[in-house]
Amino acid sequence: MIRAAVLGSPISHSLSPLLHQSAYKILGVEGSYEAIEVGSGQLSQFLADKDFGWTGFSLTMPLKEEVLLLADTVDPVALKISSANMLYRRDNSWFAASTDITGFGYALDSRGFSKGKTATILGAGATARAVVGALDGRVDEISIISRNTGREEAIRKCATQSSITFLPWEYTTPIAQSDLVVNTTPLYGADLFADYLPAKVSTLFFEVLYRPWPTVLLAGWRENGGETMDGIDLLVHQAIEQIALFTGVSVDRDSMAKELRKVAVATLD
Repeated sequence: MIRAAVLGSPISHSLSPLLHQSAYKILGVEGSYEAIEVGSGQLSQFLADKDFGWTGFSLTMPLKEEVLLLADTVDPVALKISSANMLYRRDNSWFAASTDITGFGYALDSRGFSKGKTATILGAGATARAVVGALDGRVDEISIISRNTGREEAIRKCATQSSITFLPWEYTTPIAQSDLVVNTTPLYGADLFADYLPAKVSTLFFEVLYRPWPTVLLAGWRENGGETMDGIDLLVHQAIEQIALFTGVSVDRDSMAKELRKVAVATLD
C-alpha cells in the first residue's frame, strides 16, 4: 500500500492530494496521500520518526533546497538545479529527486513547443532553476528578469548549452518578444507586466502558478491574443512522474494528464 504526502508551508491550498489520490483510483492502486504542514527548518525533525511504512513525500516550498542536506542520496539532476521536489524510499534509504524539469518539459511537449530561439523567465528561485534546466538546449538564449542579483551563479549552473543573460526587474521590459515567457514569481509578483504588454501578442506564455487562476498576467496575455499554459499543466506532469515512482506502475502519460487536468480544473472553476 502506498503511503505518501506533500510537505511544505503553506500547504492547505495544494492540489497534490487530489491529483495523487485520483491517479491511484485510475490505476487501481491502494494508497493514501495527504498534505502536511512542514515549515522551514522543520524537515529533519519531521523525518526523524518516519519509518518504512512511508513510501515517500512530495516537497514544495520552502523545503526543496533543505531536503538536499537530509537525503541519503540526491539525484544528479536535483544537484544540478539545487532543488528536489520529492523524497522517496530506494534501496532502504531516502532518495531525493526532482520531477520539475521533466514535468516542465513534458508540459511544453504537450503544446508542441520543442525548440525555440529565445525564452524569458521572470524570477530566479528554485522553480526558475528547474525551468532553466528544462529549457537548456531547447532554446538558444534564456533571459532572466529578477530582483535578486545574488542568484546568478546558481542559475548559470543549470544550463550547459543555452546562453544566459540577466536583466533588471523592470515592468517595461518587452518580454513578449521572446518565443516563450515563463513566470516563476510568487503570488502577484508579475501582475504589473500585464500593463505593458503590446496590443497583439503572438508568443507562448507559461504561468507556473495555479492560484489565483488565471493570474492577471496570464489573463492579459490571453486577452491580447497570446497562447498560454498554466500551473496546472506543470503540476499534473510533475505529479505523473512522482506517481509512477511511488507506485511502480507504468502510467499512460497522455491519458493520465487529461484526466488529472480535468479533475484539477474542476476545483478552480
